[in-house]
Amino acid sequence: MATHAITESAARLLWQRLAAYAVVLGWSVLLVFTPLASRLELALLDWQQRVVAQVFPTRSVVDIVVVGIDEDTVRQFPEPIALWHRHLGTFLAGMAIGKPSVVGFDLALPDRSFDAVLPGADLLLMRGLIAARQQAGLVVGQLVDERGHMRPLHAPFHTVVGEGGTGLLLLPPDADQVVRRFDERLGDQGQPVATLVGQMARHLGLAVEPGLINYSLRPQPGYVALHRVNQWVQQGDAASLQRAFGGKPVLLGSVLPFEDRHLQPVNLAGWEPDNGRHVPGVLIHAQALRSLMSGGLVRELSWPWIMSLALACTLVWFVSLPLRGAVALAMVLCAALLAVGVLALQRGVYLAVAAPMLVGVTVLGGRWVLDSIFEMRERRRLRAAFTGYVSPPVMQEIIEGRLTDALGGQSRHVCILFADVRGFTTLSESMPAQDLVTLLNRYFEQVNQAIHDQGGTISCFMGDGIMAIFGAPKTAARPSTAAFDSARATLTALERLNSELLAEGKTPLAIGIGLHVGEAIVGHLGSKARHDYSAIGDTTNVASRIEGLTKELGYPIVCSQAVISELAQPDGFVDLGLQAIKGHSPVHVWGWRAP
Repeated sequence: MATHAITESAARLLWQRLAAYAVVLGWSVLLVFTPLASRLELALLDWQQRVVAQVFPTRSVVDIVVVGIDEDTVRQFPEPIALWHRHLGTFLAGMAIGKPSVVGFDLALPDRSFDAVLPGADLLLMRGLIAARQQAGLVVGQLVDERGHMRPLHAPFHTVVGEGGTGLLLLPPDADQVVRRFDERLGDQGQPVATLVGQMARHLGLAVEPGLINYSLRPQPGYVALHRVNQWVQQGDAASLQRAFGGKPVLLGSVLPFEDRHLQPVNLAGWEPDNGRHVPGVLIHAQALRSLMSGGLVRELSWPWIMSLALACTLVWFVSLPLRGAVALAMVLCAALLAVGVLALQRGVYLAVAAPMLVGVTVLGGRWVLDSIFEMRERRRLRAAFTGYVSPPVMQEIIEGRLTDALGGQSRHVCILFADVRGFTTLSESMPAQDLVTLLNRYFEQVNQAIHDQGGTISCFMGDGIMAIFGAPKTAARPSTAAFDSARATLTALERLNSELLAEGKTPLAIGIGLHVGEAIVGHLGSKARHDYSAIGDTTNVASRIEGLTKELGYPIVCSQAVISELAQPDGFVDLGLQAIKGHSPVHVWGWRAP
């Protein structure tokens, strides 16, 4: 029957844990789809990108040359940028001389003619477009209007650049406004739209697939100012043009401080160390093209991989640990996932670790909470089951796991208290058994309280006698002080009990208390089937014998010289000298009587 009950209890506990596991797992899955998980994922991705860029930096196969429209260029070109036809035509003529592999414009050409404002401007720009296209691939950017429609180019310009010569200048950011991905699926229904980088890559014969921009590639070391390129053209310096641009992709765009800036995981503008990761958009286009040219964009693993890893992380549910161990395991789990993510990213694969990390930490925390609930419930059960069978100090040590039920003991410095009712044999002969038990229980109630209030441990009841230990299981620096205070409190409580007994017409009680302090073996004594927490040794024997002296010496409390030596203020004691005790050499004792 008992075995069947234990089996049912174990099965019930198993089902409770499995049900809790299902609840925590469901909560973890919901947590993965919250904004918190999304923000954590993006933050971890940026951290991993920076780590890979610092620890595993790589160079692109071919450098991309950025031609920047900077503040010096704006100062040297007096017209508004919309009227830079002449300057852009000169730049394109330089590209025809330098012979780059492809030229991209990270700025939109006009959608109408400006000849009425600047006669001959359109012709100068068209000549440059024709010359550049004859020597290299050419892609010019296009913007979208406020309704999301592509803004057209001026028809003659569009005719000159031809098929595949335009691309969208859109850099779609993530939810936190950081640009991390390259993806041409920008249509209303997710249909692909040609972009500046995509068209440049196609001119280079590269496959264009969506993915993460690879920021482990070394950032752009610098740029060539647009006005510098035009000076080379005007000076006829073909050597400088070919040395700077020959066979390389070229991107023209703004590097002005407050124009066309976007957030990035890393600082791509090495010449601006304090820009707070707000970099020119042309550098993002360059990094995306550099990624395509250096083995492709970073491939994102699909959700089945991530969910499989998250499910594997739920196995920590079956690891039961205390709080410190659970925190340590959570840190190890997070560190391992981050390390795996960094190594995967270094190899061109992005593994989203935020979801597995959240699931693992949540499941681990849920298991710790469940174990804590079960532990609290078990403590309440133990306390309810054994209160009254063991003293509170022993009960507390058992509940907190510092005291096992293994047999054996250890040497401890303790003070032993023995108390006994005088004339108990005569009293028991004159009282009915039930009344005697009731009286003893009333007496023991007072003694128990006095002992427990001072942190003492009741070892056992012996008829009308009681044995208590001070200094174990909880160590005390001066156990004699607690034992003597308990003895005095016992006499005070006995006075109150005797007053009640006299009022009831009953005989009052008299007791004797003996105290001795020293080393004793303290622990579980008995058999595996039945044992007590007790103390044995010479200290215990002497304390018992001293209690036996109380009647003949006429003092309710008698203690040894060792006890007096430990008391801070041994007031009110009377030196009773050496006293012979049975089976032991004489002991120097002192007596104490309440004033």
